[in-house]
Amino acid sequence: MNQVKLPKNAPEVQKFVEIQEIKNGMAIMKDNSIRSVCACSSINFDLLSTTEQEAVISRFQEFLNSIDFPLQIIVASRHFKVEGYLNQIRELEKKQTNELLKIQTNEYINFVESFVEFENIMNKSFYIIIPFNIVESQNESISTKIKNIISSSKPKKERFETEKLNQYKAQLDQRISLVAQGLQALGIKTIPLNDEQLTQLYFEFYNIEK
Repeated sequence: MNQVKLPKNAPEVQKFVEIQEIKNGMAIMKDNSIRSVCACSSINFDLLSTTEQEAVISRFQEFLNSIDFPLQIIVASRHFKVEGYLNQIRELEKKQTNELLKIQTNEYINFVESFVEFENIMNKSFYIIIPFNIVESQNESISTKIKNIISSSKPKKERFETEKLNQYKAQLDQRISLVAQGLQALGIKTIPLNDEQLTQLYFEFYNIEK
């Protein structure tokens, strides 16, 4: 996802993609800020008792109060694709030697197919985006911070990648750890996405299937 010059007839949506490249598990934006994306597990809030719900809300408030940087929470809803799963069941059906189980397997396949046909089944994924901006670094002088803000020349980009990227990544990793610990108290697990997963995620976001 390296930055390229878009042709004049490029689709309008591509002009709004703010990602410069994906590297070392980070999305490097065109303004040279960096982002990490973590996939999150979920909890079924409705199944909790009133006391448990109140405890979760209280812990979530404590988590938000413990951080001093912005977060972005994304819930991605996609149509649930069952064809791959059904193909696996069909293969099991072919290998089934028990005639009764074979009939039951076939009935199950028919049930799932008819259910999906009449129901709009959605698969939800949860992500949290953790940012770090160059101007937040405490090791830079005020003049350097101002230069980072107003300068967009290519040499500045190269200095950022070669001299500062590891430093900024270390500070971003600290934020990831803090977020992971806070959400773990809620029973939510987080996993930072790697380069391949980030590329796939952003590709899906900007190439929505109809």
